[in-house]
Amino acid sequence: MIPWLGAHDPFPPLGQALTEPNGLLAAGADLSPERLVDAYSRGIFPWFNAGDPILWWSPDPRMVLYPAELRVSRSLRKTLRKPRYEVRCDTAFHQVMLGCAAPRAGQSSTWITPRMVRAYSRLHELGIAHSVETWVDGQLAGGLYGLALGTVFFGESMFSRLPDASKIAFVHLAKNLERWGFELIDCQMSTHHLASLGAREIPRAEFARQLRASATHPPAPADWRLAPAAVWASGPDAAEPRAAQPHVREA
Repeated sequence: MIPWLGAHDPFPPLGQALTEPNGLLAAGADLSPERLVDAYSRGIFPWFNAGDPILWWSPDPRMVLYPAELRVSRSLRKTLRKPRYEVRCDTAFHQVMLGCAAPRAGQSSTWITPRMVRAYSRLHELGIAHSVETWVDGQLAGGLYGLALGTVFFGESMFSRLPDASKIAFVHLAKNLERWGFELIDCQMSTHHLASLGAREIPRAEFARQLRASATHPPAPADWRLAPAAVWASGPDAAEPRAAQPHVREA
C-alpha cells in the first residue's frame, strides 16, 4: 500500500517506494509550485493519467546523464553543423508542452494533461521550469522542457516534428549545462533515445545523495542564454565522441 497525501502531508522516505510498479511512492496532494519543488528536490516526480489521482514516483535505478558524458554520433554532429536550424530557450514554453502532450504513434492519450500544463507553466513563470526549442524555417520543430534546481536539470519530456529535432535541443542543453557548472541531468527512467546520447542508470540512493549535494550550490542562472553549438560541434567527422562511463520522458 502507498500513502495518500493530504495538502500538508510530507512525502514518505524514498525507501518506501514500491518495487512493482517500480518507484510508486505516494498518491494525492497537489501540483502547487511548492509541492513540485519539494518533490523534485527529493528525487520524486508526478506521473499519472487523466482522471487518475496524482501519483508520485521515485524509481530505482534512476536514469541520468552527466553533461561531460554526452555522446554525439557522427551523423548528429553533421546535423549540428548545418545552418538550417535555430535553437532557442524559453521562447515557447507552452508550445513545447503542447508538442510533448500530442499523442504519439500507437498512443491514444498522454500523461501531460491540461492540469500538468498549467502546473509547469506556473513553474516557468517563476523561473524554475525551462524549455529548449529547435526551430526550422521559423517553425517549432521539436524541443524539451524540465526544471532547474541547484546544479541538476530534471528533464520531463521531449518531442520531434522533424528528424533529430529533440536531439538537437538536448545536445544544446547538455553542453550549456556543462558550461554553467551543472552536474547532472535527471532522465527519470530508461529509454533507448537517451541511452544513445550517453545516459546511464545509477542507484536511487546515489541519485538522492547527489541531489542533497546539489542543494548547497548556487542556483542556475535566471536568464538562460545558450552558447551556439558551432563552438563545440565543429571538427572532423572521424573524431570519436567522448565515451560514456535521464528519462527525459517522451510522452
